[in-house]
Amino acid sequence: MQTSDAPDNLPPVRVTGAAENCISTRNIRDTRVQSDRVIDFEMTRGRVYRNTLPNRCPGLGFERAFSYDTTIGRLCNPEIIYVLRDTAGTIERGAGCAIGNFVPVEYTGADRMN
Repeated sequence: MQTSDAPDNLPPVRVTGAAENCISTRNIRDTRVQSDRVIDFEMTRGRVYRNTLPNRCPGLGFERAFSYDTTIGRLCNPEIIYVLRDTAGTIERGAGCAIGNFVPVEYTGADRMN
């Protein structure tokens, strides 16, 4: 079962600032894959950035796991993330998908996880 990208399926947020091209990887505390196109990056000090990928990333919403490679300590638009697939207990790299800009948001609903 794949997660839909419909807005009703995403935790509600309020935009708190201008979109940014990059975030510091050392400040990423957690990530929440919301769908095949949306990832919330929870940062240190309580900041949250919502990244809406320009295109659907097959399997991302189902697996809810991804990896990326960076040598500069920053994750930037349009770098590629890779879906991590669990195949019979073996983790494999799946689809590669470009990320978008990082939009600072705050959750507005009581339930922040999908």
